[in-house]
Amino acid sequence: MGHPRRTLLSFICSAFLVLVAASRWARGDEPFTQCLIQNSHLSHPISSVIYTPNNSSYSSVLQSYIRNLRFNTSTTPKPIVIITALHISHVQASIICAREHSLQMKIRSGGHDYEGISYYSLSTPFFILDMLNLRSIEVDVGSETAWVQAGATLGEVYYRIAEKSRTHGFPAGVCPTVGVGGHFSGGGYGNMMRKYGLSVDNIVDAQMVDVNGRLLDRESMGEDLFWAIRGGGGASFGVILAYKINLVPVPETVTVFRVEKTLEQNATEIVYKWEQVAPHLDEDLFIRLIIDVVNSTIQTGKKTIRASFLALFLGNTTRLLSITNESFPELGLKPSDCIEMTWVESVLYWTAFPTGTPVEALLSRTPQVLTHLKRKSDYGKEPIPKEGLEYIFKRMIELERPALTFNPYGGKMAEISPAETPFPHRAGNLWKIQYATNWDEDGEEAANYYIGLTRKLYDYMTPFVSKNPREAFLNYRDLDLGINHNGNASYMEGTVYGVKYFKGNFKRLVRIKTKVDPGNFFRNEQSIPTLLHRRK
Repeated sequence: MGHPRRTLLSFICSAFLVLVAASRWARGDEPFTQCLIQNSHLSHPISSVIYTPNNSSYSSVLQSYIRNLRFNTSTTPKPIVIITALHISHVQASIICAREHSLQMKIRSGGHDYEGISYYSLSTPFFILDMLNLRSIEVDVGSETAWVQAGATLGEVYYRIAEKSRTHGFPAGVCPTVGVGGHFSGGGYGNMMRKYGLSVDNIVDAQMVDVNGRLLDRESMGEDLFWAIRGGGGASFGVILAYKINLVPVPETVTVFRVEKTLEQNATEIVYKWEQVAPHLDEDLFIRLIIDVVNSTIQTGKKTIRASFLALFLGNTTRLLSITNESFPELGLKPSDCIEMTWVESVLYWTAFPTGTPVEALLSRTPQVLTHLKRKSDYGKEPIPKEGLEYIFKRMIELERPALTFNPYGGKMAEISPAETPFPHRAGNLWKIQYATNWDEDGEEAANYYIGLTRKLYDYMTPFVSKNPREAFLNYRDLDLGINHNGNASYMEGTVYGVKYFKGNFKRLVRIKTKVDPGNFFRNEQSIPTLLHRRK
């Protein structure tokens, strides 16, 4: 990241400019709003979906999809306008008028960007194009496809698929309130990736609006742009309206389990064995490993490590136990640990809903937990030796709060070329790691403290993860990897984080970006840069 004093100065200047912009609106100077109204269709007026700071609903509309409380403070830069589009013409008018009035556009679908850059900006002035109303889902079981608009949530997608079929699903995330737009365009992964790959590996068409306001589909946008918006971050290239996805077959009965082990229960040995087998198990079996710090039940006042093994198996308990007994007996999985259910019910289980929760809970757009958070990511190429695990566990107990989640690869993930989509992390990776720290305290001091703990754990993990580059996952947005100020140094700044997210695919993304958006209108703090900065 940049120098702390420079970053602070940039933030202060940004906040000042936002206040200046807001004061212009307070005086009634509304050229942007007038432009929007003039460019909207009479049959689909836009005035009812424009929210300015003078509107009584402005704050509630802004805050309703802020999923990281770090960016819901009085000092967080605020948009001068929020547009909750109801029609494609609203999206087109937003682009045309933003270009005319030199406003930065932020595109929000579900608001789960870990660094909040779908709804706040270090540059000013900016506005939010909120996709929450564009959330239709059309499932066609006959063709085993569905058209899904960007404002839909994953929970809504799963529910609508299950409405039509008990034997179809889709490989995407396990958090039901995540928005489709950002999740799919950044890659999208879930607990069926070892069987079916990522979300982007199962997208066959798309609709988007480009920088000139044109509505494009796969045929009219061309294969290069279609490639780019499947894992390269759609917000760098246009406004994604919808994706057409291929449904995947799932059995009528799946099995889930969660087994927990502490250090006193031989967690180190079991985690070491998990490293050896998890990426190589039957592709119907996905066992996530979560490592966190808990109070010891044996030594009063002491902390210990808890290793949780959370699994989805695309089959019944009998076949699952035959696999684990042969390949992973150290886990000690018993029939009583296993719960059989439908695939859509398993999504609720994985999201920690109580067993038996009605599947209608997937339609809720309210997260179960809303907190302050920091996330980071890594990729593992080699098993961590036992001594390394012991070192990591010792450091985690010292830090207490950060947790680690290991998501095993292998199966389909190792069969797809790293150049097939912008997402490059394929064969050669054993697992993806997420660093997660949550906290309830408000304020910058608390944020700096907990973010600092997360960065320390990330540093401690350096010997055990990928190198040159140290790879990262775009959907786990992390501004520690670099910030693009979208000035004359945009390409160089973009390269810093770009090669970590995309490796060799970054150069192709830059070429496509330069072709379709040479003026760099679609930009954010970690967008794909153009080869030559020529903003218009």
